Amino acid sequence: MQRELNRIARDTNHFLKRFIKKQKKSKLIIPMQYGLFSGGKKIRSKILIDIGSLFKINYKSLIIIGSAVECIHAYSLIHDDLPCMDNDSLRRGKASTHIKFGESTAVLAGNSLLTMAFEILSHKDFNVNEKIKIDLINKISESSGHLGIAGGQYLDLSYEHKKVSKRKVVEMEIKKTGKLFSFCCAAPLIIKNKSKKEIKKFEDIGAQIGLLFQVADDLIDHKGSFLIAGKKTGKDKKRGKATLISLLGYKNTIKYANDLIIKINDKTKKYGKRSQNLFKTLNYILYRNKWKKITNF
Repeated sequence: MQRELNRIARDTNHFLKRFIKKQKKSKLIIPMQYGLFSGGKKIRSKILIDIGSLFKINYKSLIIIGSAVECIHAYSLIHDDLPCMDNDSLRRGKASTHIKFGESTAVLAGNSLLTMAFEILSHKDFNVNEKIKIDLINKISESSGHLGIAGGQYLDLSYEHKKVSKRKVVEMEIKKTGKLFSFCCAAPLIIKNKSKKEIKKFEDIGAQIGLLFQVADDLIDHKGSFLIAGKKTGKDKKRGKATLISLLGYKNTIKYANDLIIKINDKTKKYGKRSQNLFKTLNYILYRNKWKKITNF
């Protein structure tokens, strides 16, 4: 798994560095690169490639789409760390972008990464037809704005120190984290001109994968280490964050996450051996902090 993640990270970073190098220089390039190339496992790109393999999508095309996804993800992390948001001074073991460059620069660098994602998907070197480009840009825009990451972050902040129902927590975590995974799962079907019904099915799978990822992150914050999280842990409880752990408890949340993996596997197992990579990635998402894992496939 780690070898595959390293390969995806290498290829994605290579594409992004070449793309940035071709652009006109600006003072924001350095903080943008700092936030973009700060490490990270490229799990979203891995999910994109796992789903793409189900439909035999060209790897190079998936790397281009994944590069746009990583720009969106980097923008969201830069903004998430700001004092007015989650106020994290560390990200992946390094000073957060606003600590390194200042708050205003971090906001502008994040905004620039967001728009660079659209540049990547609309670029002439991305060899798909114009309608597919428009559909991809529309879908990734939806995943990033008030119906996705931004809307989820708003709910996350507004739910602090409040009693919130399980339904609302799930809705918030799907918006905040799940929507970008939904895009990763929908993009290969958009390229293949699949029906709206089929695209919706994989968007829902992506939402569940994103929920799984967020639950795993919450578990790491609850009992994980600095080495795994790359930042201080235990902050969710201190800030009164609305999480499934706060509602269900630690053990029941692990069971909830295991059940998510089983549900996702049930929806994709018809693709046979081609779905095994996805199943392995799901296990990695949850068990990278060494919880007991599911072994039956």
